[in-house]
Formats: sequence, structure tokens, C-alpha cells
Amino acid sequence: MACSMTGYGRAEREEDGRKFTVEIKSVNNRYLDLAIRMPRIFNPLESQIRAELRNYMERGKVDVFISYEDRNGAGGRVLYNKALAGEYLAHIKEMAEDFGLPQTMTAERLSQYPDVLTIEEENQDGSALWEPLKKTIDEAAETFRAARRREGEFLKEDLLKKLSGMEEGVDFLTERAPETVAAYQKELEEKVKELLGDAQIDESRILQEVAIYSDKVCIDEELVRLKSHIEATRQEMEKSGSIGRKLDFLAQELNREANTILSKTIDAPSSNRAIGLKTEIEKIREQIQNIE
Repeated sequence: MACSMTGYGRAEREEDGRKFTVEIKSVNNRYLDLAIRMPRIFNPLESQIRAELRNYMERGKVDVFISYEDRNGAGGRVLYNKALAGEYLAHIKEMAEDFGLPQTMTAERLSQYPDVLTIEEENQDGSALWEPLKKTIDEAAETFRAARRREGEFLKEDLLKKLSGMEEGVDFLTERAPETVAAYQKELEEKVKELLGDAQIDESRILQEVAIYSDKVCIDEELVRLKSHIEATRQEMEKSGSIGRKLDFLAQELNREANTILSKTIDAPSSNRAIGLKTEIEKIREQIQNIE
């Protein structure tokens, strides 16, 4: 199943007065790039968090936001640095005397000076929070993966339509190729007759020239390979897991064959169809960049 690399998921969980929130969003990236923002209490769990998230994604630039709130009142305490507050106050009094300024210091204002009041976080055991955190991560990741799959289905439907359109172009070129050679032979015979008049025409020489021309403009092998790559792309899109890299390789092969076909076609209808094939392949390559 094709999955898009863009997605969003969010989950909240409350257990025993503790609230966990996990938010996940992603955009395209060649590899998996996980950026996790979380409270320091979860730092010891980072490797477990990353391992859990990897169960739900293989590619993309993924931003994960984890927040935690302990509603039981635990988590930290306020410390009062009395010595530092005294130093601040002494210097303020000295400044007032030096410059003849009024002193209007209050306790509230003094408490706002740097490091007079600080918050000391309690050393909590983050590992004890792993189970509820894991459940929240799994819930957010499930909604994230579901969003990716929905978007992937739209991409898949669009790509399959483009592949069908390419097959029509291949069928047209396959039918057109013999007509091109026959038209060249007829045109060559008419020009020779015009030049030679009533003189005898060397049929073998004309056939030789036609054979040389046919070899130059023959696109049978390219058309066979192109059709094979189209079918391989269609089959790959029915597989599960990360298929974006394989699809990108197939798109390059499609483009290579289309380039060769375009270089060999000289009649307008065939050239127009070959250009149309290249245009569709470019659209396919752009869409594939969104697939995981």
C-alpha cells in the first residue's frame, strides 16, 4: 500500500493525574529524519521513543512534540536565594545614595531579579512513565500513519491513471512504427523516380536504404522495455512498506527509454506522442517524491 510522506497525528492521555500529549507531523525527505522535542524527564527514554516511532515510519522528515504535565503537584519546587537578594538590595541602596535617587524597591520587584527565585526540578524516574507514554505515542502514530495512507491512496490513484495514459501512448507508437517505415519507402521511391525519370530503378538499392533507415528509427526494443517498466511500476504500487526508492528508480528507467524513443522519432505524430510520454513521466517523478 502506497503511503504519502506527509502526515499528521496527535494523541492525549491522562493517567493518575498525569497528562501526556504527543504530536507528529512530517514532510518529504529522502531518508528518515526524526526530530523529537520533549521534556528533560524523558531524556533517558529517547532511544525507546525512537525505536517505537520507527515501527510506524520509514522515510520522511518527522517532527515529534511530546509534552507532559503532572497535575499532582510534583515536578519541582521554588528556591529562594536570600544571599543573592541581599546583595542586589545592598547595591541598589548604594546606587540610590551615590546618585541621590529615590529608592522604591518592593519584595515583588526584588524577586524578579535573575536567580533570586529559581525552580528546581525533582528527580523523577522517567522510566516509570514509559508505559503511559508508549500508549500515547502509539495512538498518535496510528492516526499519523492513517493520514499518510489516505494521502497515499490519492497519489496511487493519480499515478495509475498516468500509467494507463502512458500505455496508450506506447500502443500508438507501436502501431505507428511500421507505418513510418512504409511512408519513408514510398517517399524514397517517388523521389528516385522523379530524379531518374524513365530510367530503371534499382529496387535492391531502395530496399537497402529503407533497411538502413528502419534500423535507425527502430524503437521496438525501447517500447518493449517501456511497457515492462510501466507494468513493474504498477505492480510495485500494490506492495506494502517503503516503495518510494524503487519507484524513483523505475521512473528514471521510464525517462531513459522515453528519451531514446524521442531521439529516434522524426514524424510529427510520433514525436508528439513521445513528448507526451516524457511530460507524463516528469509528472510521475514529481508525485513519486511524495511516496514513502
